[in-house]
Amino acid sequence: MAKFESSRDTEGKTYAEPRRTQRVRIGMSVEIRSNEGELFQEKTKTITVNANGCLVLLAAKVKRGQKLIISNPQTQEELACTVTFQGDYNSGKSEVGLEFSEAAPKFWRIAFPPNDWDPNERKRASAPTVTAPSTKR
Repeated sequence: MAKFESSRDTEGKTYAEPRRTQRVRIGMSVEIRSNEGELFQEKTKTITVNANGCLVLLAAKVKRGQKLIISNPQTQEELACTVTFQGDYNSGKSEVGLEFSEAAPKFWRIAFPPNDWDPNERKRASAPTVTAPSTKR
């Protein structure tokens, strides 16, 4: 019998199903738009991100399974994604889980992603430069 392990996010919350990759809680500006159904384009921020998608707050009403486009305004990069979670509307917005059509950890441009994100896709920060103190007087 296979051993079942729960997973934990960066805030210590435990989930029954193991996560594919660890979530990082970060508010990054993104733009979400639809190509089908009721068309919309909305600027928002992420709540959490991971190599496979993100959680955002949206005013637009979307449905689970709906195809959307997410864009990173800093890099002008766009990715196709699918609505995988639709939270309750509260104060005119709801939490919406988006999954990329394929894993894309570089989309977020995070310098130090969690270890379970594909190490071949990680950006590494350069080593700090140490300057020797001046001996001139």
